Order: sequence, then structure tokens, then C-alpha cells
Amino acid sequence: MYRKFTKPTVVISKCLEFEACRYNGLKISFDPLTLMMPHIDFVPICPEVEIGLGTPRDPIRIVQKKNLTLIQPSTNKKLTHTMNEFANSFLHNLKTVDGFILKAKSPSCAIKDAKYYFKKDKEQSTGKGPGLFTKKILKSLPGLAMEDEGRLRNFHIREHFLTKLFALSSFRNTKNTKKISALIKFHADNKFLMMAYNEKSMRKLGKIVASYDKSNITKIFKSYEENLQLVFEKPYKRKTNINVLMHAMGFFSKFLTKKEKNFILDLFKQYTDRRIPLSALIQVIRSWITRYQNVYLENQTYFEPYPFELMDISNSGKGNL
Repeated sequence: MYRKFTKPTVVISKCLEFEACRYNGLKISFDPLTLMMPHIDFVPICPEVEIGLGTPRDPIRIVQKKNLTLIQPSTNKKLTHTMNEFANSFLHNLKTVDGFILKAKSPSCAIKDAKYYFKKDKEQSTGKGPGLFTKKILKSLPGLAMEDEGRLRNFHIREHFLTKLFALSSFRNTKNTKKISALIKFHADNKFLMMAYNEKSMRKLGKIVASYDKSNITKIFKSYEENLQLVFEKPYKRKTNINVLMHAMGFFSKFLTKKEKNFILDLFKQYTDRRIPLSALIQVIRSWITRYQNVYLENQTYFEPYPFELMDISNSGKGNL
């Protein structure tokens, strides 16, 4: 019961294991990358190097006045226009992308925790927000899978990121077929997964598919894609996972012994109490799918949302879900 996956394309900050291009001439250790490399096509990029800053280099910072200004205090270089021009050009030429893994706290790449300062030479900050390069990404491609390396060290956050990433990648492959039959199959195969995240949005997507006529295939795919991204806007909840698993259990209820039913119900409680991971429950259901040869459930991406080899439950404790 192992799926074939469309390989996602992910833009990643080059300093995360790829190259020693940080301002201090170092690179950042990012252990999850070792597992991800065989399953994801990475596009490494360092916006600061791309706009002509060397390695090592004097730090840059964001000054918040009327508008955000990117500046290198030691040289007084104003880099806002150059960074914005590079970001626009990079995104324009980026033909395929499903997600981003970006450097936390970076004035160019941070998603939400780059420091903003009152003045170029003052240490007091006015708050935090996205780096200038990422600000352009958030405006152009807000619905894609996006995380920083610090948060991805947390297992639950990494699980959500990978689930969204591989779902969007699979949809991209479906969209490229331009066939309604492929979209119908995608929706059917992802029904349980979308139900675990947002059942209301899942039903809306079903209505979008049902509204197809021969003249509006492009419009259907565009509308479906926009709403699919919203499905994964927030991580799933334990309660919705239990609902999905109970629904799956219903397919086998007439075959299970009382002892087997009590066993899985006890696992549900342990999961609700945060004593075991979701994967423990899924493995039990998967064994029943194989045992009873249930083709419908076998095709549900919920039971293998991303490659099994990426299932690493180690957790640094960093980040919040």
C-alpha cells in the first residue's frame, strides 16, 4: 500500500546545508534535509548573495519608517529596490514551485520573525515581520506550503508542511492533465485527507467539481486550486482525525471482533490524550485495509499523505503547532 508520489519542487534558503553563504560565512545545520533530499526537488537560493553582497558580509537590517527599507548600516547601502527587483524577477522565472523552506529571522528570507528597527544604527526594534524577499513571495504565492527551518524541527509542524506540500504537488500533476476525469479521481482519493483538515471546504470542492461543463475546464481547475490551498491553511485537529478514523473503521466493523474494536478504541483515547502519534492509529487501519482488500480506502491519501521514508517522529520541541 505504498503510493507513487509526484515530486514536489521547493525553494529553499541556500544557507540551509547547501552552501556556506550566511553573512558570517557559515551554513546552517538542518537535519530533516537528509530525509527530504531523495523525495523533493530543491531550488536553493540566497537573495542576499544574488543582489551582490559577498560572503562573509556585513549584516543588513530592515528599518521601518513609512515603508520598509532594507539597509546595510556599515556601508549605508540602501538595498530595498535591488531586493524587490530580484524577488520579482526570480518569481517571474520560477516555472514550477509547490513550497518554500526559508531561513528564520533573516531580513531577506524570514516568514514572520525578521526584526524591524527604528533606525539603521539603533538596537531597539519596532516589531517583527517577513523579510523583504519573502514579503514578495507571500504576496504572489500565499497559498503554497511555507515554513522556516526552525519550526520544521517540530514533528507536528513538519507533518503538516509535508502533507500540504505533497497534496499540492499531486494536484499540480492533476491540473497538467487538463482532464476532468483526473480531477474527479484526485478529489475522490483525497476525500478523507481533506475531511480531516476542513470538511466544509472539502464539500465546497466537491461542488466545484460537480459544476463542470465542457466549456469551463480551465475555470474549474483554477477555482479548485484556490480552494484546495485554503483546505490546508491550518493544521488538522485531533478531533477531526478521530472522526475520519471512525468513519474508516466503519468499513470493517462487521469483520472485527469485540477485542479488536476495543483495542482500536483504546488507541483513539491514547491519541486524544496525546500519548501516541497519529501514525500509530493509521498503521492499524492500514493493516485492516490490506487484510480485507478495501480498494476505496487503499486509494485514500490520508493513510499515506507523503512518502513513508519521511516519517520521522523525532522532535526538537521548537516551534508551535
